[in-house]
Amino acid sequence: MTTRVIVLNGGSGSGSGKSGIARCLQQVLPDPWLAFSVDDFVDAMPARLRGSEAGITFAADGGVDVGEEFRALEAAWTRGIAAMARAGARVVVDDVFLGGPASRQRWERALAGLDVLWAGVRCDGEVAAGREIARGDRVPGMAASQARIVHEGMTYDVEVDTTRTESLDCARVIAAHVG
Repeated sequence: MTTRVIVLNGGSGSGSGKSGIARCLQQVLPDPWLAFSVDDFVDAMPARLRGSEAGITFAADGGVDVGEEFRALEAAWTRGIAAMARAGARVVVDDVFLGGPASRQRWERALAGLDVLWAGVRCDGEVAAGREIARGDRVPGMAASQARIVHEGMTYDVEVDTTRTESLDCARVIAAHVG
């Protein structure tokens, strides 16, 4: 089988470096790959769902809560990404598995039958927090709190750690596992 989808799971808030790795993967992989992040999905949602119990809320401590409308749209989004892969596109997904294995299971259902490479993107919480501050557009505390919890109960085909490793080097490690 040929890898159709690479799913990158790591903390949010510019802390883990998933977006940078996704861009680097697009450069180092020989075929063209589309890249989509959970941030693209959240940005595409109606503004009324941001800060709403039905949509998505961000707590002052960096916690994230999602409601029923968010979940319904998320299900459509994951099925849409899967449809692109089934139609022949190769896709890199940058996500944050706040629900641990349940988050992965949602993707597994949508991507059933496709060859998927599951990649864990780790980063030390303090380093991630520093990157979050430097970016300046995230809820303070989100990166540090998510650095660990998104990996609880998870297994991966490949793992990288961006604490001291550049995105390009991490992308090369992941690319070596693409079939």
